[in-house]
Amino acid sequence: MNLNLEKINEFSVLTIHDERIDAHNSAELKEYILQMIEGGESHIIIQLEHVRFIDSSGLGALLFGHKHMVAKSGQFALANIQQQVLSMFELTRLTRVFEIYTDISEVITN
Repeated sequence: MNLNLEKINEFSVLTIHDERIDAHNSAELKEYILQMIEGGESHIIIQLEHVRFIDSSGLGALLFGHKHMVAKSGQFALANIQQQVLSMFELTRLTRVFEIYTDISEVITN
C-alpha cells in the first residue's frame, strides 16, 4: 500500500495514495493504523483524496481504527473524500460514525 504519514501540529495525517481500498490491501491499512495508535498517536486524519473505490473490507479497516481511537479518547477523522467513496459511507450510514471533512484544514482549525 502506498501511504504517506506527516505531522501537522498535533495531528498525524495519513494520506492513502492507492486508488482502491479493498480486500487486497485493507489488512495492511488496518495494521498501519493500529501501529499508529499503539505508538501513541491521539489525533489521526486519514486523507482519501486519491481513493476512488472502497469495499466493505476497506470500510472495516477504517472502522477498526476509529473504534480503537475512540477507546483511547482520541480523534479519528477522514478528509478529502471523493464523491463515489463518500456515497459508500452514506449508503452504509457511516457518515453518522466518522468525522468527515472536506479538507484537512477544517480538522486542524476545529
